Amino acid sequence: MARDRSDERTLTALGSTLSRLDGQSYGRYKSLQGDWDGGGYTVGIRKAQTDPFAPASRVEVRISADYAGFPKELWHTPVRARALADRLLRVLGQQLRGSLLRVDVGGQQVLDRSALRISGGALTVRLGIDLPGPRRRIDGRGARKALCDQLPRAIQALRYDALDADDLAAFVDSVEDTDALRKALPERGLVAFVADGSMLARRSGTDDRPLADGVPFESPESLRTTVELPNRGTVSGMGIAEGITLVVGGGFHGKSTLLRALERGVYDHVPGDGRELVVSRSATAKIRAEDGRSVERVDVSAFVGELPTGADTRDFSTSNASGSTSQAATTVEALEAGAEVLLIDEDTAATNLMIRDARMQELVAKGNEPLTPFVDLVRPLYTEHGVSTVLVMGGSGDYLDTADRVIMMASYHAEDATERARQLRSGTDRTVEASGFPAAAHRVCEPSSLSPEHKGKRKVKQRGIDTLTYGDTDIDLRAVEQIVDAGQVMGIGLALSHGVEAGLIDGDRTVAEFLDLLDDDLADGADAIRHGFLGDYVVPRRFEVAAALSRLRSLRVSRLRDG
Repeated sequence: MARDRSDERTLTALGSTLSRLDGQSYGRYKSLQGDWDGGGYTVGIRKAQTDPFAPASRVEVRISADYAGFPKELWHTPVRARALADRLLRVLGQQLRGSLLRVDVGGQQVLDRSALRISGGALTVRLGIDLPGPRRRIDGRGARKALCDQLPRAIQALRYDALDADDLAAFVDSVEDTDALRKALPERGLVAFVADGSMLARRSGTDDRPLADGVPFESPESLRTTVELPNRGTVSGMGIAEGITLVVGGGFHGKSTLLRALERGVYDHVPGDGRELVVSRSATAKIRAEDGRSVERVDVSAFVGELPTGADTRDFSTSNASGSTSQAATTVEALEAGAEVLLIDEDTAATNLMIRDARMQELVAKGNEPLTPFVDLVRPLYTEHGVSTVLVMGGSGDYLDTADRVIMMASYHAEDATERARQLRSGTDRTVEASGFPAAAHRVCEPSSLSPEHKGKRKVKQRGIDTLTYGDTDIDLRAVEQIVDAGQVMGIGLALSHGVEAGLIDGDRTVAEFLDLLDDDLADGADAIRHGFLGDYVVPRRFEVAAALSRLRSLRVSRLRDG
C-alpha cells in the first residue's frame, strides 16, 4: 500500500494544509508554525500573525551547503561571506518583487545583515510575510502562492548554478578590496584614501546613488599614493595622512561632498556606487552640534572652563545642551568610544566652539569666556592623543595655522593648497587659549537605567534612521550622521539590550570596556545580539551604539573613572 504523506511536514503538505484552511479564522495560521521540508532546504515558519494588522509573520529558510553549491573561495573569510550574503539578498529581493514576501536588502552600503547568514557554505535566510486575510479569514490560495510557489522559485534562484558566477566573484572581490584598503590605512600613516576616478557626488539628499554626470575625483599629484589590492592590483588616489587636514574652497564647490564621502568611507559599497575605493579608518566619527540633546556626566573641561553657575565641567550634565556644549560632549564621547579620526563640517558645528578671533579675544576677556575654541585644541588632540581631524572650513583662516595640509576644492576638483596657505599665514595676534588636551574621565553606567523593558516586556523598535524606541524612551538619532540604514537603528537597540541582558554593562565596567566586549561578541556575526528577536537588523558600529547610549535620557552614570 502506498504511504500516505499528508501528515509529513513537506512543502507539498504545507500547500495542502493551506488549501484546507482557506476561509477559516485568521488565527488558524498559527498552526503552520514549525519546519517544512523542501528537499535540500527547510522553510521554518517562526511566527505566524494572529491578526492581519499585526506585525508581519517571520519565515526562516535554511539551505544546506550542498544544495546551495557555493565554492568555498566565495565565503571562506568573514568579509567574503558578508559580501556574498549581500549580493544574494539583492538577488532574492528582485525575485520576490511583487509578492507578499519581503527581505531586508538595503541600499548602497554592504552591511552585516541578520537577513542572510552564511556558515560553512550553508545559508540561513530570514524573511517577513503579511499573511493574507481579508475580513480576518485565511486566504489559503494567496498564502500558498507565496510560500509554496514564489518562495521555492526564489530559493532556486539563490543556488550557485542559477547565478552568474562572474558577477558573484566580481562583487565579492570588490568588497574584499575595499576592506583590504581600509585595513592598510594605519600601516601607511593614512586616515583616508580616495581613489582616482571615484564618483563622490550623489543624485540628491534622498537618493544615495551616484550622480550620473558628476565630476570623477582626481588626486592632486603631491597627495597621490598607490596601494596594492588583492584583486584589483595597484590603484592610485589621494591619501590623507594622519594629523590635521583642512578642506577649503568656495560654497558649492565640493567641500562637504568630499567630507560626506569620507564619513561613509567606514562602510563598503556595492560595485558601481562610485565610492568603492573611498575609505576611512574604521574608528572614524563625525562630530556636529546638536541643540537640545541630553548630556549625562561628561568631562567637557577641555572645551568648557569655569561657568558662571559654578557647575563642575569635569562632571557635566544637562537635559538641554546648547550647540557648543553638545558638540563638546559629542567630541569627548567619541574619544571615550575610541575614535582615532574626527570629521567636522563648519556648516553643522557650533561657531563659538570652533573659533574665537583676535578682536573677539580683545573685546571679551578670557576670564569672561569659559569656552576654549577647537582651533586651540585640535593640535594637542593629535600630538598628545594621536587623534587626527579632517575639517571643512570656509570661514576662518585661523585654522590655516594649525593644519598639516590644506585641500582646496574648486568645481569638484581637488588641489593641494598647503604651500600657498602657509605663505598666507600672517602671524595673527590671536592668543592661543590651550596648552594641551586633558585626558577625559571614563563613565560607568548604572545597568538599571538601561533597561529595555516597557510594561514588563522588552521594547526595542526603530522608526526610520532617526528614532530608536528603547524601553520607555525615544532616542533621537538625527544628529548621528553615520547611520545609513534603518536596520542599524534596530541593531543599536539590540546591542544596548544585549549589554544589559548579557551583563556587559554591570555597574563596574566603563562605556569603553562595554564596547570592547560587545565587539568581541559581534565578531562572529549578527546572531550574538538576537536574544530571540525575529525581525531584521544590521550589526552596528561601536560609535553609533555609544552615541545612542549617550542620548538615552534615562541613562544614569554612577561614577567616573580616570582614563
